Amino acid sequence: MPESVPVRCPACRREHVYTAPSYPCACGAPVAPLLDRRAAPTAVAHRSWDEDWITVRCGSCGRRDQWPRPELGCPCGTVLRVPVAGTDPAADVGTRTGAVARSARAAFQPVAIRTARDAVTAAALYLRWLGYEGIRRADQRPPSGIGLAARGLLAQVEPTVHRATLRDVECLWLTAMAESAGCVCFSLAGYTDDARSRADALGIPLFVLDLTGTPQPVNDPADALNATGA
Repeated sequence: MPESVPVRCPACRREHVYTAPSYPCACGAPVAPLLDRRAAPTAVAHRSWDEDWITVRCGSCGRRDQWPRPELGCPCGTVLRVPVAGTDPAADVGTRTGAVARSARAAFQPVAIRTARDAVTAAALYLRWLGYEGIRRADQRPPSGIGLAARGLLAQVEPTVHRATLRDVECLWLTAMAESAGCVCFSLAGYTDDARSRADALGIPLFVLDLTGTPQPVNDPADALNATGA
């Protein structure tokens, strides 16, 4: 069961009780980082991919995956980074898992989308659920949105209110081709008609992220990927 710890905001001194979220491992077991009760939370001044993600080991199967670093939003406006066991963002940290039997693929557990970061997190979690490994920020930044990379795959996440365009789809496809990788698109606002037509012709899976954090397939390649996984 996820643990709860007291958290005091360093800005307004307000007390909170924080419960660590759990995420589904590929084996089906829920995984949550082990929180450090002795360390004080810190305010998030700026963001970077390395600091926003931590490596956590599943206590059931031993698999190591990257998951979002625990954070808490205080009503005063400060975003608090909740400390976990281990100080290096890429370091292995302990986990708490429930007794869940292994299965081929457990049901996807979404995270609600309230910010652009949440949209990127939702897409990364979904890719991991599909079976892709080594998810990270892409080396080459796309013309718009956020680029993610996994073993054999490039993904683009458009976390704004603007629909993904034909240029977005074609640039992603060309970059993936140059790296001998597959590709997939995620968008909050959907796609322009010409972007959808081009994606269908190129066989690129397109997903729309709803506010629950669940990617919804919008073309046949996305339906097939959702059904079969990586």
